[in-house]
Amino acid sequence: MHSGRRIILGSLVAAIVLVVLLFLNQRPPAATASVRPLLVYCAAGIQGPVEAAARDYERELGVPVQLQFGGSGTLLSNLRVARLGDLFVAADGSFIDIGRSNRLLAEVLPLARLRPVLAVAKGNPRGIRGIDDLLRAGVRVSLANPDSVAVGVATRRALVHAGKWAALAARATVFKATVNDVANDVKLGSVDAGIVWDATARQYPELESIAVPEFDGVSSEVSVAVLRFCEQPTAALRFARYLAARDRGLRRFSEAGFHPADGDVWTPSPEVLLYSGTVNRVAIEDTLREFERREGARVTRVYNGCGILTAQIKSGQKPDAYFACDVSFMDTVSNRFQPAVQLAETSLVLLVKKGNPSGISGLADLARPGLRVGLAHEEQSALGALSARLLRNAGLRDRVLANTSVQSPTGDLLLNQLRSGALDVALVYAANASQVRDSLDAVELREPGAVAIQPYAVGLDSGHARLMGRLLEALEAAPSRARFERAGFRWNAPATSP
Repeated sequence: MHSGRRIILGSLVAAIVLVVLLFLNQRPPAATASVRPLLVYCAAGIQGPVEAAARDYERELGVPVQLQFGGSGTLLSNLRVARLGDLFVAADGSFIDIGRSNRLLAEVLPLARLRPVLAVAKGNPRGIRGIDDLLRAGVRVSLANPDSVAVGVATRRALVHAGKWAALAARATVFKATVNDVANDVKLGSVDAGIVWDATARQYPELESIAVPEFDGVSSEVSVAVLRFCEQPTAALRFARYLAARDRGLRRFSEAGFHPADGDVWTPSPEVLLYSGTVNRVAIEDTLREFERREGARVTRVYNGCGILTAQIKSGQKPDAYFACDVSFMDTVSNRFQPAVQLAETSLVLLVKKGNPSGISGLADLARPGLRVGLAHEEQSALGALSARLLRNAGLRDRVLANTSVQSPTGDLLLNQLRSGALDVALVYAANASQVRDSLDAVELREPGAVAIQPYAVGLDSGHARLMGRLLEALEAAPSRARFERAGFRWNAPATSP
């Protein structure tokens, strides 16, 4: 009897446990509930497209986005004090420059361009056609604050140049804290005209806009920047990429009447392809790993001799970026890339066994009978092409080839041959030699042309050109420069902040 009750009780307990487990399995994953919201400070004039894109992002990725709106300058001033948040969306590049100079901003992604226009009530009852009409007696004008609002900054900049700012500022009826406030003044009839962004005017059916010659060629770049004190930079960059993606956020900007920037295609975790000469590997690997972690991206590296890499590019391969061993190989495929940036350079040296037992002092010694020489392959690598040119210019090419035991596509293979005792000397980059200072010695060369320059370029067909541009910025930064110099390179690019 008791055993029967125990069996029934055990069955009930098991059933209850099963129901609880089923209930728990139907609950949303804990990770979804624990996603941290993103805090974004956004210029008021950009509220429409940013708000729409933020709601799209929340639906698509399940990450909440909190938006705070205000004048670009006011938001930036608050950020200096609060030092809290993830992203800043500015309506003018001047505020990005200020933020950078104050070390408040890290990565910056362009979103769109805005142009200032005159805004008047529908039908233009006061017959306002230009800036001079704003100076007529009885015309009421609303302007944005020229110190804290992007359209105010652009207005003052353009009208100072035209010699009309002082007169207009003195006649202004009111200065407002946001561009939307100016538009609302005109809409409500509180003033007869205001100066707003062209995209702002399009969002008010009660207004019409007037283009004036003083604003010809004047525009402001809308950008989103990651805050330096952001505690979740990978999540912040993911939303920034979404906002700046041609098939996501930029569509919202286009719908709202903005002039969108050229953006990357959207993917939550981008995968890109980098072709690089092997000599660059030791200098860039740490930077690449840091970049991948911060961006939440994957950079597939293909290291090889530049002759091999350029042959693949010419045959139809399309890397997102190419970091060549020398400008001569970048030049052969330059029509497939954006203009290249020269980052570093390295000299050619003769690498010999420790203590230099063969007594090698210069290029001419490579022609000595019986010497076992290692060269890079002329057609497969930049090192080989530079070595061949150097030897031809010195009139030594044929005699040195007679002593050549090994021709390899990269300098690294020559190092291994030299260390194993198969070679007496190898002609390599100083950057190759930096890796083996403890076991081999380098003999410097003084011949003209014994230098290779390393350029980086983004592919014209890359769907992630902006991302690869940010990789260039990471390679140009001060920590990257230190890595290049430790690896035996000399720096060419101007160092930037980390």
